[in-house]
Amino acid sequence: MKLTEKSKIMDKKAIDKSLERMAHEIVEKLKAVEDIAIVGIKNRGAYLGERLAGKIEKITGSKPNVGALDITLYRDDLTQASEQPVVHATEISFAIDAKKIILVDDVLFTGRTIRCALDALIDFGRPSQIQLAVLIDRGHRELPIRADYVGKNVPTSLKETVEVKLAESDEKDEVVLCERGEVKI
Repeated sequence: MKLTEKSKIMDKKAIDKSLERMAHEIVEKLKAVEDIAIVGIKNRGAYLGERLAGKIEKITGSKPNVGALDITLYRDDLTQASEQPVVHATEISFAIDAKKIILVDDVLFTGRTIRCALDALIDFGRPSQIQLAVLIDRGHRELPIRADYVGKNVPTSLKETVEVKLAESDEKDEVVLCERGEVKI
């Protein structure tokens, strides 16, 4: 399947502005930063989580704990995704018990990735609360999951996909709407 770029949804400045707004919303809603921990879903969610924590630190003067969660072995499509799945390390070096966890991902689509992340996170302890922050919510939920903090809502068709590119992994920051096309042989 071939992806054709249709339009740029966000550039570096728009991504930064959205993260800034989300950080302010988190601080306003949760107040005590010492009770907050941010856990990003690897890979891009972890990068966004680190950026979000930096923005919270600029606002409050205190940086929340930040971790990265690998959900590979929790996926319900593991056998369909790859014969040899690549498992990355989960990096949560703090206790999550009684913490208010902000789970961060790049794109919210069906909700299945978030369900996997919730299962994985609960294996580390019992937080007092888990909230979800996503850069893009594109709709098409299959599970009753919604984000508490959203950078941008982008209505899409099922023929479209949203690609988030971040400097940490893709050498530039942008969000692009693509259309799936058939590869002709």
